[in-house]
Amino acid sequence: MMDNLDPILLSRMQFAFTVSFHIIFPSFTIGLASWLAVLEWRWLKTGIQAYADIYRMWVKIFAVTFGMGVVSGVVLSFQFGTNWAVFADTGGNILGPLLGYEVLTAFFLEASFLGVMLFGWNRVSPKMHFAATIIVAAGTLISAFWILSANSWMQTPQGFRLGDDGLLYPTDWLAVVFNPSFPYRFAHMIVATYLTTAFVVGGIGAFYLWRRKHEKHARVMLGMAMIMAVFVAPTQLLLGDLHGLNTLEHQPAKVAAMEGLWETQRGAPLVLFGWPDQEAQTTRYAIEIPKLSSLILTHDLDGEVKGLKEWPRDEQPPVAWVFWSFRIMVGIGMLMILTGVMALVLHLRKRLFKTPWFQYWCMALTPSGFIAVLAGWFVTEIGRQPYIIYGVMRTAEAASPVGSQPIALSLAAFVVTYGVVFGAGVYYIARLIEKGPAAEETVYGDHGVPKPPLVAPQVTEKGGRHV
Repeated sequence: MMDNLDPILLSRMQFAFTVSFHIIFPSFTIGLASWLAVLEWRWLKTGIQAYADIYRMWVKIFAVTFGMGVVSGVVLSFQFGTNWAVFADTGGNILGPLLGYEVLTAFFLEASFLGVMLFGWNRVSPKMHFAATIIVAAGTLISAFWILSANSWMQTPQGFRLGDDGLLYPTDWLAVVFNPSFPYRFAHMIVATYLTTAFVVGGIGAFYLWRRKHEKHARVMLGMAMIMAVFVAPTQLLLGDLHGLNTLEHQPAKVAAMEGLWETQRGAPLVLFGWPDQEAQTTRYAIEIPKLSSLILTHDLDGEVKGLKEWPRDEQPPVAWVFWSFRIMVGIGMLMILTGVMALVLHLRKRLFKTPWFQYWCMALTPSGFIAVLAGWFVTEIGRQPYIIYGVMRTAEAASPVGSQPIALSLAAFVVTYGVVFGAGVYYIARLIEKGPAAEETVYGDHGVPKPPLVAPQVTEKGGRHV
């Protein structure tokens, strides 16, 4: 039975499962690392104990999610060799160095200072510990830089030549790294990670307020999260618009799939909802706003937007997946902006921390960032099809000559293993959240080392004081 399945489809399903699982963790740890740096800076600046308590709680969660992100990411590199060997061979001269730079510049940096960040509390000076937190946060951003550069090059390849041996060779590394879509994709993704973290932190803060636990700490968490919602969520809308215009220039078929447009037309409508029927080449039951798509994409009410019929059927991406994923992403983004508006109004009314329905709202939106990130990546990757390197190499040409049975069995093994191992990690994180921040707790037990100088003076066994 398994032998009748398409091995290329199975390979795509396997990679989609593992990469979707993996992206959850970096989309959280990148934002969380930066937020931890802000927390520690606020503690050093103000001496307010709540910031230190919150840091000590969330640094444990960071350690678990960082570890799960590393483990799940390693699997992807193996799949390049097992299921996508032709792709790895063809594009390895370009993608190999980019991924190598990520390890050399980012992963080594993170690994070197992560130990100080996790175990250095009360063992190194506060400034040294803060420096370690800053370096780890910078490392996560550098890692995102190289990974997104590699992925963006696959979307908008530049600075290469096709050799006589059929392999791709770099001719201009600056053009490779800073390819046309990279700046927009990098900015859009980093802001997405910050919003993802903000809504997780805000949701947990709202949970504590609802439970009437750790209220002082909850106010800090929810308040800082809502600052991100007020200012950063609208910024993401602007970045998304710029990213969309760049995609329209370099990948117009993807944009046509996002919009559900089949006919090239001026004054193209915005299809709010509908059902894309790729077989019939139409969007059924469409609910449209006249001319709005042209206005958004061309900034002209009568601007021309290409429809999917401009491309042969075998050049069109799977439209339904792209269409609905895009609407999920945009819909969640609008909910985040709405949350910021509601938070601002409640703040002005001095009701931000005293409104039960808003607490329920924030708790419900806790996973929203993860869903939006996954939906955005579905748009990016599925919308690139049928190419793995856009305009250069088709996905069907990139697969290894592997039978269906071993791919299907390994996919099943991944599902079971990920469910057990990472389920345990999520359970541990839930226990940490349930426990919450504690003022009297050290991170890794009492080592007999004095607390940082900014912590309140403590009485020694002899009645003396140390600071």
